[in-house]
Amino acid sequence: MADTDIRSNSDARLRMEIAAATRLMVMENLLDYSGHVSARITGEDAYYIQPATDPRGDVTPERMIKVDFEGNVLSGAPLRPPFEIPIHGEIYKARPDVNAVVHNHMEIAIWFTMMEGVQLVPMRARAVRWASGIPTDSDPSHIKLKQQGEKLARSLGPHHAVLMRAHGLTLVAESIPALLVDAVHFDENARAQMEVMQAGRKPLPLTDEEMEQINRHEMRDFHCGKLWAYYLRKGEKAGVLPDDWDVVK
Repeated sequence: MADTDIRSNSDARLRMEIAAATRLMVMENLLDYSGHVSARITGEDAYYIQPATDPRGDVTPERMIKVDFEGNVLSGAPLRPPFEIPIHGEIYKARPDVNAVVHNHMEIAIWFTMMEGVQLVPMRARAVRWASGIPTDSDPSHIKLKQQGEKLARSLGPHHAVLMRAHGLTLVAESIPALLVDAVHFDENARAQMEVMQAGRKPLPLTDEEMEQINRHEMRDFHCGKLWAYYLRKGEKAGVLPDDWDVVK
């Protein structure tokens, strides 16, 4: 798809952003054979998501499925969305500020749900994104039912991340580029805390005062745009993204 088509059609651009972010998350080991990225469609109670069985590293914009918040397929049939679409629909219903969602099975995130008395906390500067907390949902099974999705959305509450007991992680953001950046930083932060603990030392998380200081100088839009461009170019050079998937502009 040519860049002119993307820039003249916000719907096409959104589908391409989802496909690009999905492939880049696979490249960065943030997604594997499972997990899914979605994006809210502006002005509609619906979102785009990839098919259930398409390899995540090969996702294309043309195969995106349009689903409403109740899980009904609006376009893209006979392709079938992932079974865990209640994760996405229920979060979009509960959180009008959220425009992008990823559910993955980040191993280091799962480890933090399997240690008694250990809470994942903001360690690195960019982890101020999760200053309000990183809750854990107690359901370790696949979230395939509406009631499970509602419970997960309640566990997420006003936060930007929720761990899923012995299962995975769900992150939410204001856009697909921001979602990719948050996924990268969430992994970095979790690894920082784990490495401190493995060194036999007590983690020293950011204090409220430090996080307030960081937030005073935060330039989230600039930072997300910079890293989105970086990972797009990295993906192009690695052959993960086609050359004509120019979604930076």
